[in-house]
Amino acid sequence: MSISKYPSFSPHSPVARSAAIISLGTLASRVLGFIRDLVIARIFGVYLYAQAFVIAFRIPNLFRDLVGEGAANAAVVPVLSEYHLKRSREEFWELANILLNLLAVVLSVITICGIIFSPLIVRLIAPGFIASPQKLAATIELNRILFPFILLIGLAAFATAVLNTLKSFAVAAFAPCLLNVAIIVCAMLLGEGTLGLASGVLLGGLLQLLVQVPVLYKKGFCPKLKLAFSHPGVAQVKKLMLPRLASSGIYQLNNFADSIFGSFAGIVGEGGVAVLYFAYRLIQFPIGIFSNAISQAVLPTLSRQVFEENRDNLKNTLGWGLRLVIFALLPVTAVFMILAGPLVEAVFGGGKFDAYSSRLTSQVLFYYSIGLVAYGGIKILQSCFFALKDTATPTKVSGAALLSNVVLNSILMFPLKIAGLALASSISGMVSFFILFMILHKRLGGLQEQKILPASLRILWAALGMAGVCWLVNQAMNVWWALFGACLSYLMFCWIFKVAELKELLDWLILPRRAVFGRGV
Repeated sequence: MSISKYPSFSPHSPVARSAAIISLGTLASRVLGFIRDLVIARIFGVYLYAQAFVIAFRIPNLFRDLVGEGAANAAVVPVLSEYHLKRSREEFWELANILLNLLAVVLSVITICGIIFSPLIVRLIAPGFIASPQKLAATIELNRILFPFILLIGLAAFATAVLNTLKSFAVAAFAPCLLNVAIIVCAMLLGEGTLGLASGVLLGGLLQLLVQVPVLYKKGFCPKLKLAFSHPGVAQVKKLMLPRLASSGIYQLNNFADSIFGSFAGIVGEGGVAVLYFAYRLIQFPIGIFSNAISQAVLPTLSRQVFEENRDNLKNTLGWGLRLVIFALLPVTAVFMILAGPLVEAVFGGGKFDAYSSRLTSQVLFYYSIGLVAYGGIKILQSCFFALKDTATPTKVSGAALLSNVVLNSILMFPLKIAGLALASSISGMVSFFILFMILHKRLGGLQEQKILPASLRILWAALGMAGVCWLVNQAMNVWWALFGACLSYLMFCWIFKVAELKELLDWLILPRRAVFGRGV
């Protein structure tokens, strides 16, 4: 299969350049995130303050996704893209101002309510903590301090959505790095307790917003107080946002379901919510670098192709995104399953992150890995639905996934303990991916021309060959040499099995520098 069959994604393709910038920024953020999690793990382990932070920080993250990042990507970008293409510059910025003001009002109300009702929220989301008064009190205190993060990160997410609409990706892609830097510095300076983590989160959210403001001004943004609920653009956003809010809420409820079940230490073991957090952070590393970057970059392009009624290009874009996600995440799945134990020990081991912490986290990582490709693929498929202005279908599928996750959690937590919660998430994710794919396959008149299945089979053979090399090297040497051997052998097996996506990977390695410093960006 020659890469020339996909001319829309040549090395100089705007989508590939955009994805490369986002991917590079995400890579930097994920590396810093690893350092952040390493610091947290070694200072707190999987015990009291680590569990308090995981629960307290998860609640603001729920609303960040509901009214910030998730809503911005699903509802704001398609509408702003349409205004940018079909309306005047003044009309575009007027709508951006109105949406900004409405978002600020909504986030401020949520923040105030969250601070007031923190005791009730924590009891609902981590009922197992009620049995430990010290753990419950620490979580409530930290949750109250962290709620203003919703306002900061929600506004930052809106700024990112506007810049992405204008095809300006660089600053927005690197902005999340500041959150990780702030948490690392504050945690190391202030040590164990709630103050260090809380101050780091709030400072990082503020910096992530402020760093994007100069770029917005340069693009022509001038903030004005405009609350026009009857604006037609706002009506379009609301129409798209309501199902997306439900979909995001269901997705977050999936995470909360894991937290609720994981908080019952008597069944799954002490430190369950922290174990789930550390394992999922490892899973999120490749997802953030590849699938998040690709889905964020292709959404404006998919939206434009929908407006232009160019179905062939739409399917080309979707197929390209799926093939690249499979190419990137399938070998990572194999690596995580083979090296789960030594990798967790190498990354987090030390300090309060003891043998017990490592053992449970590696078990959870193994079972989370089963659904890794599905997690990444869902983001690409959802971007296509959002571009089609269909947020209802992903919502219904997410609802089915939530129900299956809760049922599977209830069943698997007893024989597999905390690892059962991870396996339940993987199964639910794979079912969701299959349903979304089949719906789009039918709606777009088939996706066979993308050759996704043949490409996936070649990638699978390359990943299996790599897995064998990885296992052998780990037996003879150590985890770092095993990772090095896995990377080299995967490239070799891709060449042997003629995996065309290898060329796209090499393009990505070259593109970021051109994209950031080249002309026209």
